[in-house]
Amino acid sequence: MSYRSAPEVLVTLALRLKGFGEVESISSVHELSLTTTEAVLAEMVTANKCVMRQVEGVEKFVLTPMGREEGEEFLARELEEAGVRDVVRSGYERFLALNPTMLQLCTDWQVIDNGSGDQKLNDHGDAAYDKEILDRLIELDTEVGEILQTLELVLKRFDNYSSRFTFALQKLQSGELEWLTKPIMPSYHTVWFELHEDLLATLGIDRASELSE
Repeated sequence: MSYRSAPEVLVTLALRLKGFGEVESISSVHELSLTTTEAVLAEMVTANKCVMRQVEGVEKFVLTPMGREEGEEFLARELEEAGVRDVVRSGYERFLALNPTMLQLCTDWQVIDNGSGDQKLNDHGDAAYDKEILDRLIELDTEVGEILQTLELVLKRFDNYSSRFTFALQKLQSGELEWLTKPIMPSYHTVWFELHEDLLATLGIDRASELSE
């Protein structure tokens, strides 16, 4: 049976992935209700685990060092209680092998190389060029989906990534081209980055030292 994380674990992790987020974006990471998310955030603010800042009239939250440290302890404890470290580690290694492909795909989406060293920004005027990249993304989506299927079987909190990837891919296929790489929105690349950070946080790996792992 897949291990279910407590709401505070999910909110703390979502805050780490978002860096600086509104209630709606924090709740969307693991499909928590707004009511539950707001209640957990209020408790965390009181305990100095996160702080709230008003940005142009909008409440946004960020982890404190204490909150980040406790979040890492939560995740480490989960792995031990569920006994799934090896499964998650294997999923992470499979994901890491796909990461260069994703990075190259995003570069190709943003910049066109004519083969002679000259590059220009992709204005998306060449439908055939864009389709070739989207075809590559569909293949990559299948591969990351297989990884997520394995992760979801052991940790329930990984089950929302598949639907978020699917939503972004559907937006792309309908012609909304910003849904591949645009930041500050749940684009395909944003969800990919968050999954990467989730795996790092779960396993206690620092992103800066990842290549030495």
